Amino acid sequence: MRHALATIALAPVLLAQGRHVRRSVPELPEAEGPRAGASGSGPLLRLLVLGDSAAAGVGAPTQEHALSGRLVAALRASFHVQWKLLAFTGATTSDMLAHLQRAPAEDFDVAVTSLGVNDVTGRRSLSQWRRQQRQLVALLEERFHARHILLSGLPPMHRFPALPQPLRWYVGSRAREFDSALADLAGELSRCEFVKLSYAMMDLRAMAADGFHPGPAIYEQWAAAVARRIVERAEQRLQENGT
Repeated sequence: MRHALATIALAPVLLAQGRHVRRSVPELPEAEGPRAGASGSGPLLRLLVLGDSAAAGVGAPTQEHALSGRLVAALRASFHVQWKLLAFTGATTSDMLAHLQRAPAEDFDVAVTSLGVNDVTGRRSLSQWRRQQRQLVALLEERFHARHILLSGLPPMHRFPALPQPLRWYVGSRAREFDSALADLAGELSRCEFVKLSYAMMDLRAMAADGFHPGPAIYEQWAAAVARRIVERAEQRLQENGT
């Protein structure tokens, strides 16, 4: 109740600051480079990375230095990785649902998502976003046959340098709520796993020049955390099949 009352009282300030941020924060390009390929040797791993501007590599010069590139680099010692990136700046969960429903059906072993920041800034309701995330997981399972879905958490937006106070407080509190809801959802679904973007991972000194997106060092740590989960799940599956 206190949070809601504060939000109402601050509404004019929040709206004005939001408009100012949209005008003043530099718009960085998506990372250059291929968005599909194959690398490594070993068991086949079909990998899909999807989502928003962070998934698209904004803040990194090339895809090799972004999430998908660092993830493939971390996995290719253990797998022959066939990978694909479906991501675009500004994507909400609803946008990605529509995009995947139009895309040709394919088979992937693993899907990694990065969605939620634009839902927060676009003032999507938490209940609606939770439903859409559940629909996204169902679509990845049914249309793309993903057996392991890693839901990347929301970054600590209350620390983003690009956001002035009190907008930073407001956006950050909503991001924490969305992050908690996503973790709960992953815990309910057997094929899902939640990957938290911790404070240590999101070091402000390693953020991109816009003060809003990850830089290459953050992408490296993010990819390492995801890769570790993928390898662990694959090893667990091998053990289960061998018993």
